Amino acid sequence: MSELSQTAPAEPANRGFITIAVMLATIMQALDTTIANVALPHMQGAMGATQDQISWVLTSYIVAAAICMPLTGFLSAQFGQKRIFLWAVVGFTVSSMLCGAAQSLEQIVLFRLLQGVFGASLVPLSQSVLLDTYPTEQHGSAMAMWGVGVMVGPILGPSLGGWLTEYYNWRWVFYINLPFGLLAWFGIAAYVKETAIDTSRKFDLFGFALLSLAIGSLQMMLDRGESLGWFDSPEVVIEAVLAGGCFYLFIAHMFTHKAPFIEPGLFSNSNFRIGLLFIFIIGIILLATMALLPPFMQSLLGYPVLDVGYLLAPRGVGTMMAMITVGKLAGKVDPRYKIFLGLMLTSFSLWETTLFDLNISGWDIVRTGVIQGLGLGFIFVPLSTITFATLAPKYRGEGTALFSLMRNIGSSIGISVVITYLSQQTQANHAAFADYITPFNFALNQAIDAGVYNLTTPQGLVAMNAEVTKQAALLAYLQDFRLMMWVTLAAVPLVFLLRTPKKRPQTANTKTDIVME
Repeated sequence: MSELSQTAPAEPANRGFITIAVMLATIMQALDTTIANVALPHMQGAMGATQDQISWVLTSYIVAAAICMPLTGFLSAQFGQKRIFLWAVVGFTVSSMLCGAAQSLEQIVLFRLLQGVFGASLVPLSQSVLLDTYPTEQHGSAMAMWGVGVMVGPILGPSLGGWLTEYYNWRWVFYINLPFGLLAWFGIAAYVKETAIDTSRKFDLFGFALLSLAIGSLQMMLDRGESLGWFDSPEVVIEAVLAGGCFYLFIAHMFTHKAPFIEPGLFSNSNFRIGLLFIFIIGIILLATMALLPPFMQSLLGYPVLDVGYLLAPRGVGTMMAMITVGKLAGKVDPRYKIFLGLMLTSFSLWETTLFDLNISGWDIVRTGVIQGLGLGFIFVPLSTITFATLAPKYRGEGTALFSLMRNIGSSIGISVVITYLSQQTQANHAAFADYITPFNFALNQAIDAGVYNLTTPQGLVAMNAEVTKQAALLAYLQDFRLMMWVTLAAVPLVFLLRTPKKRPQTANTKTDIVME
């Protein structure tokens, strides 16, 4: 049995305003993880940059956010959660405006880096504020509302980014954050309570430096590995060695230093440990699948960019439906059952995508997307609730930061793995299919006799090679979807390791006793 001191929740009349403000901040940051991707070609033309140079618009944001995210807990303790939240919203909004107004590549990369620095704490702080705002028995509903922003933002980002870029200008991809930022700031300033400040804990500069180098090197390796040929590149090798070495030193330092950057006591909670591993896997599935579908639909099925966005948007609707349902079932159904259902729905949708061919309709994409959105919604909310259900409130700042960090790292690794696997399998499939282009292939001979192909001319050989490449790429996408399906199923055993918190009858004091079933 563990006894957790429950911080006083906000007044019921203020919870709605706090939730709206926090949701706006969450959606603003979550949108920016994917919304800028669609506008990159337009930025590249406006800035006169190469493909490698313009990629730094994404890399600078990702690396800065990953490095600064673990700072959230320490800064909240030192200066107050509300104060840090307000500065983060202001900084993120201002840097967004600067990104939209940038006139050179150097400016937009610098401003995107600042955007990542300020945006790093928005998601973990929003989760921590909602956990403090609502009483324990309503944490499920609170996480359902918070999850809408976190999960739906990245899904709707490409659609919104494509629409803004097509009908307005790529700069509006950043300017759209202004109304979100202003409303979030007013709501947080007016209704969120400040937390107690604890200046007794000293800043572990060495530990932070080690963790920053490890995370930054890992993100650089994942972001640039595919374009540089992975371990054929000295840069990627150096980044891999630096990431592994610094992470090992950080772990050793954390468990031996008297005041480490991250409290080891965080990891004494079994639900929190399993939750971190679980959200890492969910991060892989969430954005890796989204990284595969747009190029699949554009390059193989011939959909224009806007149609791709419209067909993928219902995935977010499925996620919202699941989260609303989960919020209503909070406290009535064991969260482990909901997580298991979500895993099964996600696995089923990924299995259906392994049956795709070049003749599928838009309805097939919408249907599988909605099912996958439902599955992810049923996973994310109860997982967010059960991970922090028995974690001491004093660890929430650091805990939510690590939770978001693991999701982001999982997403980065997942995207890198599926894109690399896609490239490798396309080449392998092409070589395998080319072996069947022989004079003894009966089906090929029938196609030649029917006048479909003429292998005696250069144009005919080019057409045949294009068809082989297309079929090789199709199979590679299906193999990637199958890989994602197995990753999802591999997470199922973790459900049985989670323990459902059971609230004991509240006594006369203000403490809440929680035991593990």
